[in-house]
Amino acid sequence: MKFIIETYGCQMNVADSEMISTIMENSGYELTDSVDDADIIMFNTCSVRQNAEDRVIGRISNEVARKFNNKQLIVGVVGCMAQRLGKELNEINSKIDFVVGVDNYFQLPQIIEQIYNKRDFVYSVEMNHQEIYNEVYPVRKNNLNAFVTIMRGCNNFCTYCIVPYVRGRERSRSIDEVLNEIRFAGENGIQEVTLLGQNVNSYLWKDINFPKLLQQANKIDNIKRIRFVTSHPKDLSDELIETMANYDKICEHIHLPVQSGNNEILKMMNRNYTVEHYLNRINKLRELMPDIAITTDVIAGFPGESNEQFMDTYKLMEEVRYDFAFMFKYSPRTGTKAADYSNQIDEEIRLQRLQKLIDLQTEITHEKYKNQIGQIKEVYVEGPSKKDINEYSGKSRDFKITIFPGDESLVGKFVDVKVEEAAGWTLKGHIIK
Repeated sequence: MKFIIETYGCQMNVADSEMISTIMENSGYELTDSVDDADIIMFNTCSVRQNAEDRVIGRISNEVARKFNNKQLIVGVVGCMAQRLGKELNEINSKIDFVVGVDNYFQLPQIIEQIYNKRDFVYSVEMNHQEIYNEVYPVRKNNLNAFVTIMRGCNNFCTYCIVPYVRGRERSRSIDEVLNEIRFAGENGIQEVTLLGQNVNSYLWKDINFPKLLQQANKIDNIKRIRFVTSHPKDLSDELIETMANYDKICEHIHLPVQSGNNEILKMMNRNYTVEHYLNRINKLRELMPDIAITTDVIAGFPGESNEQFMDTYKLMEEVRYDFAFMFKYSPRTGTKAADYSNQIDEEIRLQRLQKLIDLQTEITHEKYKNQIGQIKEVYVEGPSKKDINEYSGKSRDFKITIFPGDESLVGKFVDVKVEEAAGWTLKGHIIK
């Protein structure tokens, strides 16, 4: 039988889908890229924002319609939304056959077999704070980049965030498991790995912390680049910054969510750092790596945010000058503390503030990209450009998409590209022979 997984959300969800594929294939199922050929359709879902859930529910409704012509088709939901809503998903759409949470993927083959035998709805969303999916090396659709999960769960409980409730508490994989998966990726020709965790900085296996893990990963010969996401500012140590600066395979890019530029709002968010601490970390990063690219997440219109507090965020973005930012208006999530705050901001004000941040960051990003004209970037070639088949695309070490004339023989190789143009969020140039 053939299965397909549609994945929504963060890189952690992508990594989970690859892991699910391995579990399914080890049980005799076959992965397909075509929904028309699939006997089993799974939706691996994000639950961070309501509109993400609404989009997936719409997609599920479209696909369950296939059951009218294929009575044997099985449709299921896995991941964060499955964990959050559980059997409620079957009440939303009675054609859904199974719902499986983030700690229960090993059960999928047995659950699907049970459905084929009985055609009854099955759900399994029990939390297992010990589950880290040891010895499951994912089937990777992308044979150039590997997402390697080093830890699962989160202990931070930011008041706006649903993740700790759907992913459980922090638990780290053993360093041997992580290094073995990186080696496995390298043996399969993958040159770049991204280490994943809700807060990679808090990785801890016995006496091995995250900087020491990075130092060990840097020794693996068949890997050329190492990235990681996401970092929490409160846990960004001097040791980690120094490791980034001194170990050659670690790329000069960090994603460091700030969320707000006002201390009172940060406290209400339960972020456990101050603006002063955050700026200290930014200064330390740039002191040791002057050319480091820094990206961030920002929330506009958090409950109780005054215009003056919002402007603190605006001024912080002006000061830090991020290479790029993911900016969102605050979106209440049922089950989080902030969703119950009485001082919610009007939608119109949230949208206005968000647009003001977007306008600022767009200007900064364009200027920073233009400043790269004339530089030579090492680019890992990933494939043809979406707009021109005669151009190829890849990412620089500082995580900038770079496009240049080329051909298929370059895919999977590293080339030096001299930047000649900055177009939006893309650099363009020519390979230097």
